[in-house]
Amino acid sequence: MDLDETLRELRQAAVPAFADVILVHLHDPLPVGDEESAAPVVLQVHSMARAPTAPDTELSRTPFLKVAPMHSTVVHHVQVAVTGRLAELLLAGRPVFGDAPGIAPAVAELLGPTVQVQGSLPPGRRLIVAPLHGRRHLMGTVVLLRRPGRPAFTGDDLLVASQLATHTALGVQKAVMYGYEASVADTLQHRMLPSSLPEPAGIRMASRYLPASKTAQVGGDWYDAIPLPGNRVALIVGDVMGHSLASAAIMGQLRTIVQTLAGLDLPPHEVLHHLDEQAQRLGGDHIATCLYAVYDPISHRLLMANAGHPPALLLRPDGQVDVVRVPPGAPIGVGGVAFESTEMPAPTGAALLLYTDGLVESRDTDIGTGVTALRAHLKGTAHELGAASLEPLCDHVLGNLGPGTRDDDIALLVARFEGFPMDSVGYWFLDPHPLTAGQARRLTRRTLRRWDLEALLDTTELLVSEVVTNAVRYASRPIALRLLRTDVLRCEVTDDSGQVPRMRQAEPGDEGGRGLFLVDELAHRWGATRLSTGKVVWFEQQIPEL
Repeated sequence: MDLDETLRELRQAAVPAFADVILVHLHDPLPVGDEESAAPVVLQVHSMARAPTAPDTELSRTPFLKVAPMHSTVVHHVQVAVTGRLAELLLAGRPVFGDAPGIAPAVAELLGPTVQVQGSLPPGRRLIVAPLHGRRHLMGTVVLLRRPGRPAFTGDDLLVASQLATHTALGVQKAVMYGYEASVADTLQHRMLPSSLPEPAGIRMASRYLPASKTAQVGGDWYDAIPLPGNRVALIVGDVMGHSLASAAIMGQLRTIVQTLAGLDLPPHEVLHHLDEQAQRLGGDHIATCLYAVYDPISHRLLMANAGHPPALLLRPDGQVDVVRVPPGAPIGVGGVAFESTEMPAPTGAALLLYTDGLVESRDTDIGTGVTALRAHLKGTAHELGAASLEPLCDHVLGNLGPGTRDDDIALLVARFEGFPMDSVGYWFLDPHPLTAGQARRLTRRTLRRWDLEALLDTTELLVSEVVTNAVRYASRPIALRLLRTDVLRCEVTDDSGQVPRMRQAEPGDEGGRGLFLVDELAHRWGATRLSTGKVVWFEQQIPEL
């Protein structure tokens, strides 16, 4: 399945047992699949080999052949004309001797500047040209030569050359298809992984993805980070069992489902429950593991559920490394099982490591032993790299890998908890009644003055009033007003109504319908998200530079 290995074995088989020199040309570019190319056939020298000569012999002092080294600047291309002896030879697909009628020009084209014959070819059958024909395409040619003093090729040798060429051509074709399919699979998998991680306030993240050593054995490992309402973020890592193009495709479908479920702001155990249901609809042959966590930088809490995935590791600022204990649950796709969310503190400065089993499991190491070894490897690292970028930490984690080939892909997601300072958060619950908007304006005015943001006072009061008034209209329970000061000023209003507001064009006689128009005109960004318990409407404003 490897092109270079196939040609290396051809050279080893042919030289010196069968010939003294072998020269291999390959179609440039090598054809893939069944498509027919209208471009002219171009052959390029790919590799060559020659048998060594004994020292202090007449043959060594006057070599029959001069072979340009493959690292030299000689790049020999042969553009095959539609008509001519070389084209006839390639179309026929059968090997011929060097003394065949009219073959000399074709030999001269193939040898070119790469292999120079001293004088002329010796008499007799000392050269064979064998086309490399795959099942449907010409893959290249092989030129075999023997030096003077060695018996010439015979008719039986022509059959041997034909067999060598046939097996080589099929091997080259397999290698090309294998490489093409591996490239398609790798591209598919990488396109399904996030091109970049989000940068929400209160958390820093970094990631790594390492394919297995055997590239075509593409797997279904993935990771993701999804911003949620309230400046929370969902951290996900998963692994579809198996190594195939189908595994990568199922991974892409599961990742899309997780993103959709995350948008509904469901708790982790419900996300895994619905993901399990959808996975069964995709087919029972595909099993996956998944770890889903939600970090809240304001409450400094972490909510996590596990579906048969290796446990996360928590690197504390003091250097302690803890295995995060969460009920494992059954893998996704098994069906009929319950998942459980576990809430825990998320200390500021701590780093959470989510990974797939390729990092901790191998043929010689089970997951439990691998997790223990990784924990020992990381002990003390959290303190040493606490203030540094997460990139060195990722490199340090992967430094635990031993030498040799890996049988599985590795996905790694590292998140460091920074949290929100409490003096940058304003949070209130307000009963829905006609005076609530005025109360919200007073709380907003007081908070912005404390934050020295008087320049945003009038605009923010107006926007808060409009959004709160809309929430009061539909809410049956207390609404939540939250102000967050980061690099922007963010306002969030949450109520228990699932009716998400939509901006519309108010008619001249309408008494309402202009609130969201004002929000859209005055806010830097705004949006509305449906939650499992209602909805949240938010807007952001740029903080003016001092």
